[in-house]
Amino acid sequence: MQSNKITLKQFIHYFKIAVTGKEQEFTSGSIRRAVFMLSIPMILEMLMESIFALVDILYVSQVSVNAVATIGLTESVITLVYAVAIGLSMAATAVVARRVGEKDLKGAAMATVQVIFLGVFVAAIISTIGILFPKNILALMGGETDLIEEGFGYTQVLLGGNVTIMLLFLINAVFRGAGDASVAMWTLVLSNGLNIILDPIFIFGFGPIPEFGVQGAAIATTIGRGTAVIFQLAILFIGYSKIKIGFKDLILDLKVMFNLIKVSLGGIGQFLIGTSSWVFLMRIMSEFGSEVLAGYTIAIRVMMFTIMPAWGMSNAAATLVGQNLGAQKPERAEQSVWKTGKYSAIFMGLVSLGYLGFAPQIITLFNTTPDVVNYGSLCLRIIAAGYIFYGYGMVVINAFNGAGDTKTPTYINFVCFWLFQLPFAYLMAMSLDFGPSGVFWAITLAEVCIAIIAIIWFKKGDWKTVVV
Repeated sequence: MQSNKITLKQFIHYFKIAVTGKEQEFTSGSIRRAVFMLSIPMILEMLMESIFALVDILYVSQVSVNAVATIGLTESVITLVYAVAIGLSMAATAVVARRVGEKDLKGAAMATVQVIFLGVFVAAIISTIGILFPKNILALMGGETDLIEEGFGYTQVLLGGNVTIMLLFLINAVFRGAGDASVAMWTLVLSNGLNIILDPIFIFGFGPIPEFGVQGAAIATTIGRGTAVIFQLAILFIGYSKIKIGFKDLILDLKVMFNLIKVSLGGIGQFLIGTSSWVFLMRIMSEFGSEVLAGYTIAIRVMMFTIMPAWGMSNAAATLVGQNLGAQKPERAEQSVWKTGKYSAIFMGLVSLGYLGFAPQIITLFNTTPDVVNYGSLCLRIIAAGYIFYGYGMVVINAFNGAGDTKTPTYINFVCFWLFQLPFAYLMAMSLDFGPSGVFWAITLAEVCIAIIAIIWFKKGDWKTVVV
């Protein structure tokens, strides 16, 4: 009994260190401790993101089924255009982690400035398209006429103000690469805390603020995340993080920028392949009506609640790989990945049991429409069947990215998503009349395929020689 008490005290002690960011050295000492110190704030950061996603859908589902479906269609598109931001964030994490491992903090700061410049440029293009063509975007995704009329305001605001989401994402990637995971976590606490407070105010109206409906969710998101971006920039300029920038650093450095673009190209391709496949899957799902689409959207939001912690662990693995390669410790980098992958797989396996047993009850918390509950719970159960593979594969794939080897995951995604998942989903759902369940099985089997190929490729060790 005494031993268990000591273990609990130690856990609480290390937990406090992790969330306050006092631990700064991850290239020496216990690997398990390093994984814990990075994973805890990253898991909490991702949990905040997924909690907001659940609360958001809970509020919006009180508006209408069309409102929920609008969010599903819009997020499919915004995920596609964010492929560039995701690719850049992988490059930022890899380059910043490598510079920090090399003890070159000035180089890490210069990379941060170039990432911000690139993010603003990409966001400006997306904003223009989103403001001018929101109805066209929803129509292209297969939205019905009444859905478009009710929901185009959400699409317009979210895409129009996307610079807030873009910079929040990119700067947090810098913090994670530097090992300042707790800073990224507290930024998300601020952002999503504000979102949760503002959501009902703008959706349903409060005092002088009118009722905006589903558009109010986008307004709340933009205000909340915009506030968090100001907080991030303040941290960078004040120097609370390991990375500090000044006004004198706000200059274009083409050499650093092109290096970031080069590293990000694989990541952009990787996520364009992955996210475009999700867009096509959503397009197939839209053929079965708004109820099925809403059930699918709710199920995906619920799953994000558990995928995000595993994604947090995979981000920890990416940081450990980058920093340890920078410190000339490739074997330590590899050991970090295997340990993190094991923890992620165990976690995801436990979660899958909950989904398999209580899927209908979970979906009913968000919507009680029979078809929404039926297809949402079916989606949860089928995808949860492959959760263990998903958890392990996510860590290994992100380890490649942390090393700066963004090309290998691109090849793996191409084979598993485009050559297998999409043809299989269309064949099962449309040609063989399995309906939505055909799409759900395609998602599960593709993730199993990714995990197996990634592990085999990772063991070859070519990622250890990548230069960024």
